[in-house]
Amino acid sequence: MKIIIIGTTASSFTNFRASLIRKLVFNKHEVFAFAIDYSNDSRSKLIEWGVTPIDYKLSRSGLNPIVDLKMMFQLKTKFEYIKPDIVFSYFVKPIIYGTLAARLAKIPTRIVMFEGLGFAFTNQPQGMAIKTKLIQKIQLFLYRIVLPTATNLVFLNTDDRDELLIKHKINFNEVSVLGGIGLNLDEYSYFKPQSKVIRFLFIGRLLKEKGIFDFLEAAKMVKIEYPNAEFIILGEIDSTSPNTLSKETLSDYIKSGLVIYPGYVENVLSWINYCSVFVLPSYREGFPRSSQEAMAVGRPILTTDVPGCRETAVDLKNGFLVPAFDVEKLAEKMIWFIQNPDKIESMGLASRCIAEEKFDEDKFNTKILKIMGIK
Repeated sequence: MKIIIIGTTASSFTNFRASLIRKLVFNKHEVFAFAIDYSNDSRSKLIEWGVTPIDYKLSRSGLNPIVDLKMMFQLKTKFEYIKPDIVFSYFVKPIIYGTLAARLAKIPTRIVMFEGLGFAFTNQPQGMAIKTKLIQKIQLFLYRIVLPTATNLVFLNTDDRDELLIKHKINFNEVSVLGGIGLNLDEYSYFKPQSKVIRFLFIGRLLKEKGIFDFLEAAKMVKIEYPNAEFIILGEIDSTSPNTLSKETLSDYIKSGLVIYPGYVENVLSWINYCSVFVLPSYREGFPRSSQEAMAVGRPILTTDVPGCRETAVDLKNGFLVPAFDVEKLAEKMIWFIQNPDKIESMGLASRCIAEEKFDEDKFNTKILKIMGIK
């Protein structure tokens, strides 16, 4: 079969779709990977895997409908030339315009995967801004047109499915909820945590909606009482977002000793091994890979009771759920770990057990292949 996978960044293929793509190629299917930012390295890597990388142009955050429609018809032309059996889309604009292009090109199987509903559906502590509400309405209008034309919808959590399809009354054909996208559990093997110095680790883009400001405020509160506790941040500043942590503010926190920030790192797994507790105070997720990685390694999870995050922690079993935006409660649970270091290992082992049950990438790939109609 010929299969088109259309996303935005090339890194999403190499970091998160690698095992699925390799399985498809191993089974003699022809895979075409559409991305907007191929480098020589990422292009070469996919070619080595036996994949055909395809460039296309997309404004990820632009709201110009003429530009987006032009891009859609360019995709339609490329699809008609390749004549695939399946188009598999993820991320907002590829879902909308890739699926429409596939429908116009008469591609028989059109699969949509929501890794989350995104910023337009994420609650904020001060309420949703007028512009965000407008973007949500535009997306819902387009989803009502597009999603009924998809042959299969895939969600990572039930909250996203229910909000989009039930709350907003959008028609659909087939729908599946898969949970996390999965990991290689041999690569992310259990590593016993140390609890002499309690280290809290945050991984994610340094955005307000990811909870970075809540993490920092909670760290300030904890440091007053427990100055030896360590707070580590891995992630990049997103200069395209108005909600990003500024370089200047981050630099001040580093100089004050509040946080450890090693900058861009490739050895993320080593930092997870180094930490005691993984913290993600996000406002909404699809199903965070960072939490899955931390659970597989055997770390307790301290996260928020919001869609996507609430599936990763069970209170007092493998961690805690706290209300979104509640910095005091977040700090309180951090202090609990400092005061109960003997619980870190047992909670981490519980995380590993959950990961083995739910986050095996082979199980995820088997489900996706079934949805594609591939045995």
